[in-house]
Amino acid sequence: MRQLLLLCAWLCLAPFPAFAKTERAPSTGEGPLAYALDALGTRYRLGGRSPETGFDCSGLIAHAFEQSWGLLLPHNARAQSRLGKPVGRADLAPGDLVFYNTRNEPFSHVGMYIGNGRFIHAPKPGARVRLERFDTPYWRSRFDGARRLENH
Repeated sequence: MRQLLLLCAWLCLAPFPAFAKTERAPSTGEGPLAYALDALGTRYRLGGRSPETGFDCSGLIAHAFEQSWGLLLPHNARAQSRLGKPVGRADLAPGDLVFYNTRNEPFSHVGMYIGNGRFIHAPKPGARVRLERFDTPYWRSRFDGARRLENH
């Protein structure tokens, strides 16, 4: 029974290594948004998580937080949607994560709010990391929520 409980505890915690710190903490003092913006124009690559190989949506977010705060986020939009604190649309601030249903699957896409009604994301194969308007009919109708992560 004890082994079963330990296994259940491990399985419940295993998918969420979100706030593990990397060994090297960046010294630039720049936040995740700066790293995301540095990736503008980087090609989309499924499973990608670096400027050299390209980014998918959750890879872009994971890269930005690892480089800026040394946080290791899951490379999965749905898992990232469970991190931090919920934020309402009216309370969005630069650096907040914004989530969308883009494949008839809740929380299947993630971007980062940059302010002034725009967000940055890695959209799809054949495209590049770019900015979008938050309030277009396409994105407004697919909005699933937002989360705010804090540097601990």
